[in-house]
Amino acid sequence: IGGGKKIDWDYICEDICELVSSDQKIIIVHGASEKRNEIAAKLGFPTKIVTSPSGVSSVLTDRHAIEIFLMAYAGLVNKQIVEQMLQNGINAVGFSGVDGRLWQAKKKGDILVQENGKTKLVKGNLTGRVEKVNHQLLNLLLDNGYVPVISAPAISFENEIVNTDNDWATAVTAGSLQAKEIIYLFEAEGLLKNFSDKSSVIGHIDKNNIDEFMNSAEGRMKKKLLGVKKAFELGVEKIYFGDGRIKNPIQSALAGKGTIIY
Repeated sequence: IGGGKKIDWDYICEDICELVSSDQKIIIVHGASEKRNEIAAKLGFPTKIVTSPSGVSSVLTDRHAIEIFLMAYAGLVNKQIVEQMLQNGINAVGFSGVDGRLWQAKKKGDILVQENGKTKLVKGNLTGRVEKVNHQLLNLLLDNGYVPVISAPAISFENEIVNTDNDWATAVTAGSLQAKEIIYLFEAEGLLKNFSDKSSVIGHIDKNNIDEFMNSAEGRMKKKLLGVKKAFELGVEKIYFGDGRIKNPIQSALAGKGTIIY
């Protein structure tokens, strides 16, 4: 679930409550980008977005950024979501990918970024890509009636906290649990042909044609589609893109009112 300020957690919690009451096992992975940016600006360390030579956008993560990340994601927003779920009768447990080595990531180290038409090497970037998931911990919670609420960051194999991409981590988590479906909710009606045209929702994408859409995708959506590809490689059968701002967002996504990929 995206971290934008227009995401409506009241509507999301209502849907989750219905699914849980019908014995569905659910894991929530959430963002907190809006709150992170707000805290970072107040502390005088504004978020810096960099773009790789392949056109994928990500947050430049130094030690200050990691500390702010922990405040926003694992601290404030995670606990606010858990509070809201508990108020809706959902037995939620919130934690980050660091806890219990839930998400273990391979640290990337130095990265290449594109800036002013030039490629630069950036050192000391604290990011990593999740490669291993503590599925025993998640199954323990699920089997006892809890709804895990997970946020970045992750822990590296060297036991260092690193920023990580939620979409990729979600894919690896789903694969580890042999989950068959993933629902992505964000601040759009689905995957759009034209970002400025809200009516240009792509209803269905063949999972074998994802690369075609990646070529035209911009910024975060390109990274999201990389996560989608990984999820299918790991055995996920169907993926939904839905609008996290509307009433019944999960039910609407499952009913095909966004984008379905299979």
